[in-house]
Amino acid sequence: MNKVYDLIVIGGGPGGYVCAIRAAQLGLRVACVESRGTLGGTCLNVGCIPSKSLLNLSENYKKVKNNFSQQGIEVGEVKLNIKKMMSNKNKSVQILTKGIEFLFKKNKVDYFKGKGVIFSPSDVIVYNDGKKLSYKTKNIVIATGSSPMSLPGIDIDEKNIISSTGALSFSSVPKSMVVIGGGYIGLEMGSVWSRLGTEVTVIENLDFITPGMDREISNEFKKILIKQGIKFKLNCKVLSVINKDNKVEVQFEDNNNKTKENIIVDKALISVGRKPFTEGLNLSKIGVKKDSKGKIKVDKKLQTNIKNIYAIGDVIDGPMLAHKAEEEGIAVAEILAGQSGHVNYDVIPGVIYTSPEVAYVGKTEETLKKNNIDFKVGKFPFMANSRAKVNNETEGFVKILADTKTDRVLGVHIIGPHCGDMIAEMALAMEFGASSEDIARTCHAHPTHTEAIKEAALAVDKRPIHF
Repeated sequence: MNKVYDLIVIGGGPGGYVCAIRAAQLGLRVACVESRGTLGGTCLNVGCIPSKSLLNLSENYKKVKNNFSQQGIEVGEVKLNIKKMMSNKNKSVQILTKGIEFLFKKNKVDYFKGKGVIFSPSDVIVYNDGKKLSYKTKNIVIATGSSPMSLPGIDIDEKNIISSTGALSFSSVPKSMVVIGGGYIGLEMGSVWSRLGTEVTVIENLDFITPGMDREISNEFKKILIKQGIKFKLNCKVLSVINKDNKVEVQFEDNNNKTKENIIVDKALISVGRKPFTEGLNLSKIGVKKDSKGKIKVDKKLQTNIKNIYAIGDVIDGPMLAHKAEEEGIAVAEILAGQSGHVNYDVIPGVIYTSPEVAYVGKTEETLKKNNIDFKVGKFPFMANSRAKVNNETEGFVKILADTKTDRVLGVHIIGPHCGDMIAEMALAMEFGASSEDIARTCHAHPTHTEAIKEAALAVDKRPIHF
């Protein structure tokens, strides 16, 4: 091919496609290679987007079936049509993936379907349907994402022993399911099927759920999920997961007393984390360095040890979040265009889309204590928030951590209604170096859930009005 690109992005997920679009906006000649056949990566095809569709639909089903009559809305017999629910999910995914293709055309990004392999820092080969096409480029960005991990000796067949991908596409509601791993993905998918009628048991090796989360929020989250009917086996190690007569037998033992227990269920969801997907890229041959976890090493400019090869998203260190990958993609594009792109890793929010939602940004109480940083805490419960009260959404609270000396907000942790949207206010506040006093003196509309943020900020100085 005679065409020489300024940038070829390998991977069309949130990091990759955003990087390609931004680079094209800045005047670079760009191509993006994606092997899946559709753009959007794990997030859009078998992750964030389809799971949020099912979380929303299952929550609506639960409300109609269990909650509406208590609020004076009486309906007839409620039926679940799982086929239509899955069809609705699939339609949403299809529309969004096609939308990215439109954005590529609009921004003049060339889209190559196939597997991209790096032959040299200036050569990318794309394999598709037996064809082999070579392309020249001045820069390469690796944005190939991640894949689900399993446990030793456990084979995921996506029928009865499943990953999060399989949990998105059941043709019927299983009577029982074990979720192995108490992290975000497992709890979200466990919530979906629990609402639709599945008996869900979560087995976690640690003695708490959601590792890395502020512990007070984590403990409250577990209590709420237990009230919703999800069972927990904490501090337990899974020994085996075996298909048995179209069921799954899970054996595990208590880490303290070593007593063993067996559970036989319809489905076993293996949700023990994700690993960077870098197979087949030819990285070892060209000399791209990785760390002990198999993640690609990069510098502050997201450049690998090889000039002109960059990496972003799940293949490098940091939280495996779509929006983190997007920010890195934009940063690389701007750096390549001669601008000063950067990512503030101290202000990357995270959300668990259960009901209630859980959201956070910044440091946890445990991290601040470990680093000997003096801080003060302000908390405010949603049960004292007018909007939450009238909407019957009173579970949870807002927690703000601020520096004792400067009052600068160091971390915000929320469990409660709509907090996945509410956390954006605090991410913006922290990006601009706000103090808790700044938040407390900002007028918040009444009645809204966001007033709980203002009250928590007031509580940092022990002066909340409504609690």
